Parts: sequence; C-alpha cells; structure tokens
Amino acid sequence: MQFTACYTKLDEGYMGQLLEWPNVITSGKDLDECEYMLKDAAREMALAYYEDGDEIPSLPFTVKPISVVIEKEALLANVCQTKEYYQTIF
Repeated sequence: MQFTACYTKLDEGYMGQLLEWPNVITSGKDLDECEYMLKDAAREMALAYYEDGDEIPSLPFTVKPISVVIEKEALLANVCQTKEYYQTIF
C-alpha cells in the first residue's frame, strides 16, 4: 500500500503523519529516522486494525500538488492594508 507522509520540522527533529491515516503519527531526529518510524507505525497499526476487523482508511478526496506563485511585495502590501483595516474597526 502507498500512503502520503506529511512531515513537520520540530526543534528536536521531525514529526511524521500519514495524510490518509492521521492516527499513524510518530517522530524522529531526522527525516530518514522519521520515515522509518512512520513505516513501522503504519505496519503496527495495520496489524491492530486487521486483528480488530477494522478497515484501513483511504482518502475521501484526491491529493494533487499545485504550484502557486506568490509575489512578496503584493503579499506584504495586502497584509499592510488588512492590518490598517482591522486597526480602524477595533
């Protein structure tokens, strides 16, 4: 089976979680260790699901990477306008 791993950088390393199966979550000191631990956690969780007669979750949606071009100057101008707006109403 294939899953999508999401990694978050932490002060002490990385946290990993499966997008399709959010209950599978772990951490490691670097990405390689985190991936190893995530695969191990997925195998253990699959075994537990199998023993309990539960079905392994699948995504109810499609995941597709997209590219977004963000111009820093336009973004900063928008943030400044939004900040000024909120200052006027509060």
